[in-house]
Amino acid sequence: MADNPIPLYLQVADILRGRINKREWPAGTLIPTLEALAEEFKVARVTARQAVQLLTREGLLTPRRGHGTVVTKADDVPNTVVMSTSLESLASMYESTSAKMLTFDESHAMPTVEPGTGQLGSNYVYMRRLHFTENKPYAVIALYLLQEVFQRAPDEFRTRAVIPQLLRMKRTVRIERAQQTMSIGTADTDSAKLLQVRVGTPVAHVTRVFLDRNDRILYFAEVIYRGDWVKWEIELQT
Repeated sequence: MADNPIPLYLQVADILRGRINKREWPAGTLIPTLEALAEEFKVARVTARQAVQLLTREGLLTPRRGHGTVVTKADDVPNTVVMSTSLESLASMYESTSAKMLTFDESHAMPTVEPGTGQLGSNYVYMRRLHFTENKPYAVIALYLLQEVFQRAPDEFRTRAVIPQLLRMKRTVRIERAQQTMSIGTADTDSAKLLQVRVGTPVAHVTRVFLDRNDRILYFAEVIYRGDWVKWEIELQT
């Protein structure tokens, strides 16, 4: 923990918050003493106290004189967002959540892609959206949609999730190949503010690309997901 740039008391608070949210410590549970927490995490007693005080201010813990500190409730988190590996299930997930447009740019935007990703079209429409489930933000998506595809249903693409709309247009827009890659990182200042997490909180970074039969990029997106609200289900071939 000492090698992490995040203050020690925040690291301890995050671990304790996780125990509460996962119901390892149900409501009414008496948590370990400050001395026990300090020993467990190999930190000073004052650091353990700062972590407990933070969770007390958040309403997750309550001190009881003569007894100790008890769990008040789990944090108000939404149901887990399940990310599957098919386009249909991905589209269904986005249909079941809501989004807020943060940025919209129709003026010849172009994505920056790694060599071998695919062939770029002439120009793209850029959209940046914040996605919600149960009124809580869970993902920030920055996407580029080929301009000629966007022009076939501009109102729908502005107001509805892009992937479900693309699948509804499969007779005129053929996705020949779709792929995505994921890495684990930490939230920077901007994404932390949007996703309502602390700077340095684990997040999942996903790059997603759809190509046509000529390997032209129809859709390119970079997504940041809250790490604690997303579950990936990957079927292993046997």
